[in-house]
Amino acid sequence: MTTTAAPLTIPFRFFDVHVVRTRRLGPSMVRVTFGGPDLGELTAGGRDQRFKLFLPQPHQDAPVLKDRGEGWYTTWRTQDPAERAVMRSYTVRAHRADPAELDVDFALHGAGPAATDTGGPAARWAARAEPGDRVTVLAPVAADNGGVDFRPPPGTDWILITGDETALPAVAGILEWLPPGTRAKVWIEVPHADDRQELPTLADADITWIVREEVPGDHRQPLLDAVRAAELPEGAPYAWIAGEAGTVKALRRHLVREREFERRAVKFTGYWRRGASEEDLIAELTAGTAPSDED
Repeated sequence: MTTTAAPLTIPFRFFDVHVVRTRRLGPSMVRVTFGGPDLGELTAGGRDQRFKLFLPQPHQDAPVLKDRGEGWYTTWRTQDPAERAVMRSYTVRAHRADPAELDVDFALHGAGPAATDTGGPAARWAARAEPGDRVTVLAPVAADNGGVDFRPPPGTDWILITGDETALPAVAGILEWLPPGTRAKVWIEVPHADDRQELPTLADADITWIVREEVPGDHRQPLLDAVRAAELPEGAPYAWIAGEAGTVKALRRHLVREREFERRAVKFTGYWRRGASEEDLIAELTAGTAPSDED
């Protein structure tokens, strides 16, 4: 999940946590459950609640954060990149108070136990995570916080949701949160058929899975193609689209220009960008050179 601009520390706080257990959800996803003495104080807002995850460098047994106050981000930027904690943004998949645990689902991007595997630092860490491994999170302590983006306005008649495997945890959280009977059209793109998951919801949700390994080679943007071909409900929509930045931008353009969605009714987030590492994205953000998502 792409690292974004630093959140305010309040209503967030730092928690030192450790791996309790891991569970493979499919070929491309692993769930890591974290525990910690203070996790009972974490208060997530549900839906697509994001938080900051700090991982140790490969030669460290715990992440190095020299400042945990309001100036943490400035201090983090000035630290030696080879020593400072690896920072990423992830979604709270589930949080329990008794016992105090936090579930986080990681898209593996091909990462596995071998040192030569693909995937970024977070995917490689998650693929090899073991009970007792230590990390730090900057997570909310108030349900109403800026880390929740899914906010349909009053008067919304139905919901449109799209995402790839990186957005699947957020999609699952949104579907769990939707009130009973909410009309929703959902498209989720995953690499393999076994990456499909049960997605509990009380909403009236029409969920379409798009499996990349089953898509003909001439469909380079299967998610966009599926939405373009769909018959959509009448009424005022609210769209939440996330995943690879290029696909997200194309979907937003289609909804606004061709489907005539109101711009403010489309929430869009690029979790990653094809051809760019997360370190590239961090460098762009800190330098102020990240490409605009606006048309």
